Amino acid sequence: MVSEQSHTPTSEPGIEAVVAWLTGGPEPDRSVLRAAVKESLAALVEAAPGRSVEVRVPPFGAVQCVSGLHHGRGTPPNVVEADPRTWLALVTGQLSWEGALRTGRLAASGSRTGEIARLLPLG
Repeated sequence: MVSEQSHTPTSEPGIEAVVAWLTGGPEPDRSVLRAAVKESLAALVEAAPGRSVEVRVPPFGAVQCVSGLHHGRGTPPNVVEADPRTWLALVTGQLSWEGALRTGRLAASGSRTGEIARLLPLG
């Protein structure tokens, strides 16, 4: 579930499992990770509607967000991609955008991707 106010996953066992994992605990069930990624991507789209930046978190989801010009086909010019752990750490503020880029955990290409950085952490 997504909280109306915080836009972060609020299923108690789910969010607790994700936070525990991000801080060194065991990996949650795949369904919990999928829900957390999908809910956070939906919250991102709500915070920045549009289609000029594509955010990819394989294998669980990809969305387009940020207002402005958008692409029609092929690889978009503005792409952010991260694995689920990295994405959820960014969303919850447990990892900085700069740190994720520096360590290669996050790929960001295009002039508009910094707009995603300014939206994180979500909350």
